Amino acid sequence: MAQVLALKGSKKLLNAWAFYDWANSVYSLVISSAVFPIFYGALFRVAGIEKVTVFGGEIARAPLISYVTSLAFVFIAIVTPLVSGIADYMGNKKIFLKFFCYLGAISCIGLYWFSLENIYFGLVCYFFGLVGFWVSFAINNSYLPDIAYPEQQDGISAKGFSLGYIGSVILLVFNLAMVMQPDAFGITDGGGEVAEIKAMKYSFISVGIWWILFSQYTFAHLPKGYKREGERKNIVMNGFHELQSVWRQLGSQTRLKRYLGAFFVYSMAVQTVMLIATYFGEEEITWGSDSERTTGLIISILVIQIVAILGATLTAKASGKFGNIKTLMVINCVWLMLCVYAYFLQTPMDFYIAASLVGIVMGGIQALSRSTYSKFLPETTDTTSFFSFYDVAEKIGIIIGTFLYGAVAQLTGSMRNSTIFLGLFFLGGIFLLARVNHKE
Repeated sequence: MAQVLALKGSKKLLNAWAFYDWANSVYSLVISSAVFPIFYGALFRVAGIEKVTVFGGEIARAPLISYVTSLAFVFIAIVTPLVSGIADYMGNKKIFLKFFCYLGAISCIGLYWFSLENIYFGLVCYFFGLVGFWVSFAINNSYLPDIAYPEQQDGISAKGFSLGYIGSVILLVFNLAMVMQPDAFGITDGGGEVAEIKAMKYSFISVGIWWILFSQYTFAHLPKGYKREGERKNIVMNGFHELQSVWRQLGSQTRLKRYLGAFFVYSMAVQTVMLIATYFGEEEITWGSDSERTTGLIISILVIQIVAILGATLTAKASGKFGNIKTLMVINCVWLMLCVYAYFLQTPMDFYIAASLVGIVMGGIQALSRSTYSKFLPETTDTTSFFSFYDVAEKIGIIIGTFLYGAVAQLTGSMRNSTIFLGLFFLGGIFLLARVNHKE
């Protein structure tokens, strides 16, 4: 008997869509932000080295992971429009959502075998974990107009964010307990590894299992997708043709074009900071013991997550009173000062203060940037294509930002110098934002 899917706008369908955030957000918090960066640094500290021979040369740990991240986002920026175009014409987005979900989750499990001896295998798992998360995230986002009416979209998007936050924090707290008290979970030293590192590796498995397990509810209720009407030409390249169409339309949209330029510059720095913050804290801050380092870094990540909610609320109120562009300029000023402050960070308390400030501006700048873009769009247009363009611009920014961050760190021998370099992008963002509302 064929399954009867829930109707568009129904509570069951909306909740199933939002629940994917519960399933996949554990990747962004546990793998990207918290446990993996600590684990990665611990491998080098235990081995007593700072550099590893890889890809035919010797490279330090910070630039290495930065370059691999940059390369992963090159792949993501190319694959996402390809998948979008093919899925539109097949009328089956769900098969791609499942594929990239399982690719990301299995890659997380594969991180269990990450070691300096198996560095290539480990980096491949890290690479495809990023790809699986970001591409499946983009596909799930594209379902929003399919499952919700316009008046429902803000509410269900917020619900998804909340579910993702709650779920990821629950698993992170569990993993923190496992790392800090491995004996209580039956994890002991052995096989040439300390119990703490073993516990971190088990946390990677827990992320993969969580992601696969909880995504099943979403898969059970989401529709396959809707076939694109009309003649089917250039199916593979269709996604890129849509981006090209948006680029042409920008020529007559001066304010939107100027805003996108400003967004591209400052978002490059924002996303890079979010991706490398824990690596910076792990390497540059004087923590004391290894256990203090692990606890301090994970607590910092939790602080950022909690304060980010407050930051988003304050930003929304400020934009209502002072306007979006002025608020974004002030937030960029705060980011600029944070980059300068980061150069002088030494103690755990310094890092906690920085984490709190990052949380306030991080929680607001992403939400406000997207809503500002939405407000500037022409009234009668294909909003899906415009947002696809926005997402690709963001990914290209991440590619450039992470690559430059790694290059500066490698050339100067210090991640601190890279923070000053990122500050220049925020400075550029301020000047470009100032031009957005100026008439020709």
